Amino acid sequence: MTIVFSNPKATFLVGILATIFTINSGAQQKVDQIVNEGVARSSAAEKSQNKIDKIADQTNNLLGKYKSETKVVDGLKVYNTLLKRQVDGQLVEMTEIETSIEQVSVIERQITPLMLRMLEGLELFIQADVPFLMKERTERIEKLNSIMEKPSISSAEKFRAVIEAFQIESEFGRTIEAYKDSLELSGRTLVVDVLRVGRVSLLYQSVDGEENGVWDQQARVWHPLPSAEYKNPIAQGLKIARKQAPPDLLMMPIQAAEVAQ
Repeated sequence: MTIVFSNPKATFLVGILATIFTINSGAQQKVDQIVNEGVARSSAAEKSQNKIDKIADQTNNLLGKYKSETKVVDGLKVYNTLLKRQVDGQLVEMTEIETSIEQVSVIERQITPLMLRMLEGLELFIQADVPFLMKERTERIEKLNSIMEKPSISSAEKFRAVIEAFQIESEFGRTIEAYKDSLELSGRTLVVDVLRVGRVSLLYQSVDGEENGVWDQQARVWHPLPSAEYKNPIAQGLKIARKQAPPDLLMMPIQAAEVAQ
């Protein structure tokens, strides 16, 4: 249906309204377009921000891992430095050990002749010494000579045994001792109690106490002693040596020290 306005003013008004409507319609479209573009941009910006946040999180995680790995690497560097020092120290020790082994080989070749000379000297000393416990002492030397011939025994063990024998002989000079023995006196065998006072006096007393004597180191013979004078002192000395009596002052004959020429 067509509306016809006979009034020119009405026609003009309608035209203006139509123009305004057309303008408003176009503006609305542009507004809608701008709004839609803004929404699209906002959505794109949101997506971009999400990506940025995600990348930032990944970056932070990687940074954290990097820092953690850096600490591990630093720790390994310190540990490797320590190990290097230990290895260097062990190399020095190995060199010292190799040198020691070479020296030990030289010393071992020299120590055996030394020990044999020591044993020879100890044997000569025992033969020239006051004759007490001769069986025990000579058997010790024989045992040591036997040990020297055994390759299964180390040089260190052999040397220890030789030094121990010297220590035993040294102790005899500082101790008092009593033991039973058989002596050849005037063509007869007499069972006696022997009293050793260090190395300064070696005496004997028969079982019945009636025969007493002393060893003369210079003449290397036994001399009888008057029983009336020495029976009781020797008997008391035997008790002290056996710890059957407390230490006491004893009147004993002793050998005068020899003066070196």
